[in-house]
Amino acid sequence: MNTFTEFKDNHLKTIIEDLLSQAGITINGHQPYDIQVYNQQLYSRIIQQGSLGLGESYMDGWWDCERLDIFFYKILRAKIDQKMPNNLKNIIRFAINRFRNFQTKKRAWMVGEEHYDLGNDLFSLMLDPSMQYSCAYWKDATNLEQAQQQKLDLICQKLDLKPGMRLLDIGCGWGGLAEYAAKNYQVSVTGITISKEQQKLAKERCKSLDVEILLTDYRDLHDQFDRIVSIGMFEHVGPKNYETYFKVVQRNLKSEGIFLLHTIGSNSTMVNADPWTSKYIFPNGCLPSIENIAHYSSGKFIMEDWHNFGADYDLTLSAWHNRFIQIWPQIESNYSARFKRMFTYYLNACAGAFRARDLQLWQIVFSPNGKEGGIRVPR
Repeated sequence: MNTFTEFKDNHLKTIIEDLLSQAGITINGHQPYDIQVYNQQLYSRIIQQGSLGLGESYMDGWWDCERLDIFFYKILRAKIDQKMPNNLKNIIRFAINRFRNFQTKKRAWMVGEEHYDLGNDLFSLMLDPSMQYSCAYWKDATNLEQAQQQKLDLICQKLDLKPGMRLLDIGCGWGGLAEYAAKNYQVSVTGITISKEQQKLAKERCKSLDVEILLTDYRDLHDQFDRIVSIGMFEHVGPKNYETYFKVVQRNLKSEGIFLLHTIGSNSTMVNADPWTSKYIFPNGCLPSIENIAHYSSGKFIMEDWHNFGADYDLTLSAWHNRFIQIWPQIESNYSARFKRMFTYYLNACAGAFRARDLQLWQIVFSPNGKEGGIRVPR
């Protein structure tokens, strides 16, 4: 290594060191949230590539951290991410996202193919028996299965489901809610997904029930339902399509119906997603803000209730990570060691973000015209 390169690397290390110290994190320290650096090029990679460089360098084994969840909690709580210098790639990506629709009908299928079709072996073992891949409700729960069952029942109660009603589940996943609602509330359910693997499993689990699972894009729906629900799908819609999304719900919901939107939310309005998450986990995703939802639902729906239990996603993600580590020996022959690091990074980074209250989880209840006397919503 020449003198100039060594000087540059030391200078960049000092920058990163100073930023991390503001969060109480030490490079090669002894706390479980301290990072252990194995490649000195890490610092220039982070400065040049930002979030993408941090995540990919972890996947490449350039650094480690015993408790990634605490590391990200401390980083985000201290707002270190806001103090990082902007890099050219992120600036260009931000500019492109303002004008390009990354969630067209053609591109929308990418997230199904690249994430939800990873393999039912992974998700069936990592998730609870109902295979809920969204935030659980931990109010009175002591384990993941209880918390997910409580979430499902909370949704059904908020929708005020009655026997014989028609329920549309936009982004039905592996059919957990469809099965629960049909069994426990005697409703007829139509679920839609853009994942072939999800459709296959959902149809199997619901084959004896009044449930139909369709492989289709939400924009192709033309029907009438008493109730509509969308869980963990709105994050994939994208700002360019928010207007269309709410119009689709509006045209498919009866005038006396109820619509429940369950989505991760951002504290600020943005048009670009985290570069690492977008590349490796949820292609073309973007988190909505309160402003987004209020603006695009305005004139179409009355907001009856807004419930935030984002802190429960920390518990959910931590439970998933624990199960992922436990089941890894059963599935490792189907995946690479780099995939394991990627998925570990994803689950823990997200847990830290929800713990720091950098991300939220909202359940919002809408009606087309406002329910007379209002809606008494359970908690």
